[in-house]
Amino acid sequence: MNDEPTSVSALASLMEQLARRIHSQGYAADLFPAQWAALRYLESAPPHSRTAIDLARFQGLASGAVARTVRTLISKGLVKKAGTIGRGRAEQLDLTDAGREVLAEDPLHAVASALEVLDPSERQALVRGIELAIRATIDSGDAPQA
Repeated sequence: MNDEPTSVSALASLMEQLARRIHSQGYAADLFPAQWAALRYLESAPPHSRTAIDLARFQGLASGAVARTVRTLISKGLVKKAGTIGRGRAEQLDLTDAGREVLAEDPLHAVASALEVLDPSERQALVRGIELAIRATIDSGDAPQA
C-alpha cells in the first residue's frame, strides 16, 4: 500500500468498488444480497426488533420489498415466525438452525477478517468515514457535518 495522502475522490471510488464487490459476493449460497442482509440483521438485532418493519427501517427500504424477502427466507427454511410482539400485530422473526448454518458461511466474513489487521484507532477512523458517507446518502446528498 502507498503512504501518500489519498484524495477524497479516490477514497469514495475505493468505497464504491468495495460496495460492488460485497454486493456481488452476496449471491452466494443461493441467496440474494438483500437476503444476506436480512439474515445478518436477524442474527444481531435484539428480539423485540426482529420484525419485518424494523428490518425495513434498518435497511431504509419499503416494507413490501422486505416482506417478500422475509417470505422467501421463511420458505427456504432459514427464518421462522416466533409469535407476535407489541400489541400483537408485529411478528417476531428468528433464525432457524439452517439460517445460522448459512450465516456461518457468510461471504462478509472475509472482509471482517481482512480488517483485523487495523489497530483500534484505524478502525475508529474507518468507522467515522463510513458513517459520514452513509449519512450523506441518507440526507439526499446534503453535505455531512464533521
